Amino acid sequence: MRYGEKEIKEFDIEKMEIWPNKHEHDYLIKITLPEFCCRCPRSGYPDFATIYLEYIPNKFVVELKAIKLYINSFMDRYISHEDSANEIYATLQEKLQPKYLKIVADFNPRGNVHTVIEINSDKIYK
Repeated sequence: MRYGEKEIKEFDIEKMEIWPNKHEHDYLIKITLPEFCCRCPRSGYPDFATIYLEYIPNKFVVELKAIKLYINSFMDRYISHEDSANEIYATLQEKLQPKYLKIVADFNPRGNVHTVIEINSDKIYK
């Protein structure tokens, strides 16, 4: 097993590295993750997407290698578009507790279907 495969396989969401936010003013962090991959739970075919992440940090920011490993941990999982986007949102919401969080999962077309899942904390009614 190569070192990257080992890091992905051994990734533990409970130990995902986050850092203290050192700044008191609000600022927007935008991260693009263009190589998301998971497997269709029905067929097993790979599904590819670009994940767009935006957040205004509160007390924490996510370390970039940690988010990369987390996203790569979906590679061999059988999970739907909706479930993967919602899991990423819920995980980051729990870990970072940001002031604002938006996730867009833009899946590549497959079988003449293009799916975009958007979850935005400003548009969620509680």
